[in-house]
Amino acid sequence: MIAINIKFTVRFDVITLFPDMFQPFLEQGVNRRAFESEIMKVKLWNLRDFAQGHYKRVDDRPYGGGAGMVMLAEPLFQCLSAIRREREQSRESCPLIFFTPTGQPLTHKLIQTWSSHAQGAILLCGRYEGVDQRFIDLYVDRLISMGDFVLSGGEIPAMAFLDATARLQPGVLNSDESHQFDSFNENMDGLLDCPHFTRPEVWQGVGVPSELMSGHHENIQAWRKQQSLLVTREKRPDLLKQAGKVET
Repeated sequence: MIAINIKFTVRFDVITLFPDMFQPFLEQGVNRRAFESEIMKVKLWNLRDFAQGHYKRVDDRPYGGGAGMVMLAEPLFQCLSAIRREREQSRESCPLIFFTPTGQPLTHKLIQTWSSHAQGAILLCGRYEGVDQRFIDLYVDRLISMGDFVLSGGEIPAMAFLDATARLQPGVLNSDESHQFDSFNENMDGLLDCPHFTRPEVWQGVGVPSELMSGHHENIQAWRKQQSLLVTREKRPDLLKQAGKVET
């Protein structure tokens, strides 16, 4: 039987007020490799292109008063409609993701899900105080948060999402095994990665652990597993509980 590698492109459309922020990001490192090889495709949509009036306004004052501005629903709807027409895909096969502190925390498991989602997704980068809730209720499929903090907009979360997704695509990293033992990976039982060392053998009076110099594969693997547990216990003990590990 002959194995046939079928190449497909995962597409992500990004709705943003600042498309120029993405250009340097898309032209560097593994991201450049992913996008130039068309393993992943990213199309940027400037929201102001879908705003009405001379000033191309995309925000307005919030009802009820208060500080900040709220992104208008209509330009967002027009932009989303244009994307769906071009993609010719249903909402079910191509969901809209909105980056917001009120969303589900972004995890490695979630990234793995999206990295294998052949249709990709539409990414909405919010700005100002927020987005008109009516648009969120009617058209947003997933709310994703980068953590318990607030950023000025969704561009940085979108770039983080794309970067994490790109590196899991086959052929993007120099070795497809590179990400198999990253922190949070299932091969690591969801724990943190162990420390790593390279040449020289001694640097500023500190040497490489003897286990790594032994050449004994089983001893090296045992050391790395032990160090992974120690690092996780020290820095993220909550992951031990999630993995069902008993602290000793």
